[in-house]
Amino acid sequence: MGNTGKMSGTINKQWFLYQEKEVFKDRKQKRLIIGIPNESEKGENRICLTPESVHVLVSMGNEIWLQRGAGNNAHYTDREYADAGAMVVESIGQVYAADIVIKATSVSVSDTVYMHDRQVVLSPLKLGELRKDAIVEMMQKKITAIGFDILKDEDGLYPVVRIMSEIAGNAAIMIASEYLSNARGGKGIMLGGISGITPTEIVILGAGTLGEYAARTALGLGATVRVFDYSVNRLRRLNEVLGQRVYTSVFHKPVLERVLSSADVLIGAICCFDKADNMVVTEEQVKLMKKGALIIDMAIDHGGCIETSGPTTHDKPVYTYEGVIHYCVPNVLSRVARTASIAYSNVFLPLFRHISWQGGVTNAIRLNMGLREGVYLYKGILTKPLIADKYGLISRDIDLLLAAL
Repeated sequence: MGNTGKMSGTINKQWFLYQEKEVFKDRKQKRLIIGIPNESEKGENRICLTPESVHVLVSMGNEIWLQRGAGNNAHYTDREYADAGAMVVESIGQVYAADIVIKATSVSVSDTVYMHDRQVVLSPLKLGELRKDAIVEMMQKKITAIGFDILKDEDGLYPVVRIMSEIAGNAAIMIASEYLSNARGGKGIMLGGISGITPTEIVILGAGTLGEYAARTALGLGATVRVFDYSVNRLRRLNEVLGQRVYTSVFHKPVLERVLSSADVLIGAICCFDKADNMVVTEEQVKLMKKGALIIDMAIDHGGCIETSGPTTHDKPVYTYEGVIHYCVPNVLSRVARTASIAYSNVFLPLFRHISWQGGVTNAIRLNMGLREGVYLYKGILTKPLIADKYGLISRDIDLLLAAL
């Protein structure tokens, strides 16, 4: 039988070599055009790609379109990006002409105005901020939307959430030190262990990554740390990774109230999406705390986990209730925008290289299960039941979509 370009008959070594060749032919490297908008007006100081990462991507043959001033608040200049090979543009409309847009804030209705048909958008998926109008507009434009905070890596972990939680845990202790001082209206307490002086007492709600790194930093300064969580396994793991035993407890009301009465700092590091039913610390329990004690609710982006907490701003970050100082700033990582931007870039550079090598976003979604986990809109079709249920829309399973298309 003549060879028509495809192997036929017996499955042998030549057949497998042909199949391998076909796979690699379909995955020819694709040039990406990536847009980065300036979001400083929304109170966001971070940027998703540093000039160093832009240089790597451009050297691979990709294009980066950066809106003027996008990196200013992270102390990256337009000149640095231009020298790295980015094209600096004036308007947000020019940025959204790119095939892919990556942004540090969640998608808003105003963003969807600039999107074009079949565009790809990467942004954090924050259900509290995501509006139905934005979802419907993206569906009509057949947008593929990826929530980078729900992306998974090869170990099944959430790389963006983890690295941001590490930074947030450290930042929480920095904030505590700042607002316990006289300069910020605090009691004038040094957050650390001084000979002959009782150590500062810090209570952390949650033994996840944020709680772990808050505990690490506080212990390093010499503070006394007490950690509460719903899971005994997480508490056990916390002691293992810290390399020392700290006070841990599951949530028992009498135990929590006794600890709160002597705490200098309370850090909320547990997300409660239905605050009315799942708040961890009630108003009455806050009233048990000492005058001049400090609450830092790091879960405020998701509604907070303390009943008396309410969103504040970077301009006016604190208020006092019943003598207890409350720090409840959403997007607290904008305080350390450059560090957070580098952390973002460390995740997104290899992601974009992978997408390019796989021949584009569609192929990468098909072949990379972790990337697929982050997709909540695929070519205009909603793929997350949680979003569909919230807004009364219809969703479809992305694996079935990929098999059918």
